[in-house]
Amino acid sequence: MRSHYCGQLNETLVDQTVTVCGWVHRRRDHGGVIFLDMRDRDGIAQFVVDPDTAEAFANADRARGEYVLRITGRVRLRPEGTQNPNMPTGMIEVLAKDVEVLNTAATPPFQLDEHGKVGEEVRLKHRYIDLRRPDMIEKLRMRSRISHNVRAFLENQGFLDIETPVLTRATPEGARDYLVPSRTHAGNFFALPQSPQLFKQLLMVAGFDRYYQIAKCFRDEDLRADRQPEFTQIDIEASFVEENDIMAITELMIRQLFKDVLDVELPVFPQMTWHDAMQRYGSDKPDLRIPLELTDVDDLMQQVDFKVFSGPASAEDGRVAALKVPGGATLSRKEIDEYTKFVSIYGAKGLAWIKVNERDKGLEGLQSPIVKFMENVVEELLDRVDAKDGDIIFFGADKARIVNEAIGALRVKLGADLNLYTQAWSPLWVIDFPMFEADDNGRLNPLHHPFTAPACSPEELKANPAGALSRAYDMVLNGTELGGGSIRIHDQTMQSSVFDILGIGEEEAREKFGFLLDALQYGAPPHGGLAFGLDRLVMLMVGANTIREVIAFPKTQSAACLMTDAPGDVSAEQLKDLNIRLRPKAKAETAGE
Repeated sequence: MRSHYCGQLNETLVDQTVTVCGWVHRRRDHGGVIFLDMRDRDGIAQFVVDPDTAEAFANADRARGEYVLRITGRVRLRPEGTQNPNMPTGMIEVLAKDVEVLNTAATPPFQLDEHGKVGEEVRLKHRYIDLRRPDMIEKLRMRSRISHNVRAFLENQGFLDIETPVLTRATPEGARDYLVPSRTHAGNFFALPQSPQLFKQLLMVAGFDRYYQIAKCFRDEDLRADRQPEFTQIDIEASFVEENDIMAITELMIRQLFKDVLDVELPVFPQMTWHDAMQRYGSDKPDLRIPLELTDVDDLMQQVDFKVFSGPASAEDGRVAALKVPGGATLSRKEIDEYTKFVSIYGAKGLAWIKVNERDKGLEGLQSPIVKFMENVVEELLDRVDAKDGDIIFFGADKARIVNEAIGALRVKLGADLNLYTQAWSPLWVIDFPMFEADDNGRLNPLHHPFTAPACSPEELKANPAGALSRAYDMVLNGTELGGGSIRIHDQTMQSSVFDILGIGEEEAREKFGFLLDALQYGAPPHGGLAFGLDRLVMLMVGANTIREVIAFPKTQSAACLMTDAPGDVSAEQLKDLNIRLRPKAKAETAGE
């Protein structure tokens, strides 16, 4: 029905006749001459309709915003003074000779021009309208380019695109499963996959030594800006590899992707151990664009007569860390109070601070409600953090986990609020993760998943499970975990040792992972892989604030679709087919529930 997209029209087509289909972006009547800005997925172009083309003029006259038109006309240069060099089609216009109204349109619920401001709920309710906006089109176009680039790279590296099941069985992988009741097996349920983890390992056992898939995954977990109940993963697995092999090939993939799509040359990714990342940045996904680091001061605070500091400093699971902010002494008390409120989100009971006004004046040059408690160590403290006049030092004192989360988050917030970024892109690898982490009851759980290979023998693992490291690695970019992976366990003895430590008995292991354990008996090769969050990757590359901006039809923070009203009720007949009976809804305890 058309010869060109709107965005393809330019000076090379002058005096040629073109046919374009699209939506009316804007209509203007200038003294009997009608100007139509037409829009499609490729861009916007200007069309001029004169009264001497009576039928075309009549159709253009009744056209309104979002009407669907088909226009045929001759391309010409815009008159001098009306050209727009900032617009790809701004040097030309099309003199229309035929205008056909393909469909009318109701007034949209919000304006589609780039300056229109509208709440996210309205945009998600009418997502098919929102997706017409040029910036949304560009984001999804970029997503398509990224997916294509990744596929081409992996195909060229000998990886095979293999699909794995979406209906599978529930396995513990760190989040709640989405369950699907079976009609043919009454009382039994499928689970939607949290990842293709077990199936890609089985593909390695089957001999497909290089696998990839851009896979849908599902996790019923609390949502945030970079989480959705259904998300897309670039899943990669290979056999006869070690950590550095997987890291090298995936790093090359990301570096080539950034070069091809953004023309950005990422540096060779530095490597940092998990322990160093937590000690220096309070996070296992540190944003290295921010030149602030946590400094341990436990030994100094053990010497002060201030239990808020000396208590955690002396405790086995405690930590006291200092965060120096150059030039931060200009922060007002109100701003400091706001940061104190911010760290409380992470469990911190307060936020101590010292302003360094004039260091050469000793205690008199310091401003702080706590400095009187640490007179005996204050000079050594200032030396350790390399404090200068005009700096502020924040402190976290509590259990190490709380200090890391609170002061680590404060570091990121200060970086954003004070615009401390030193570069546009800062990638790294985080390696040498602990194999397990203890919950509040002291029970060990896998830090990643129970199929991650330990960096030690089964005997060493059993002797000191809490101190064992894993063969895991995460790729981090600008404080966001782009992807994580590991070398997998490929022999039964090691897998059984891990299950024993996790308190998974033989019967439970057979019930949940029997098919994998069986497969490990039949010549499973050494293998490992990595999974990237495609949504997060696209979010970073297009500069969006949430992954909802780069998913065509996302869910809200409450895991609902405003457009389709999903999840919704189902009929009694459907429930009967599935052998499901619903309990009556509990009466609301408070009005409005």
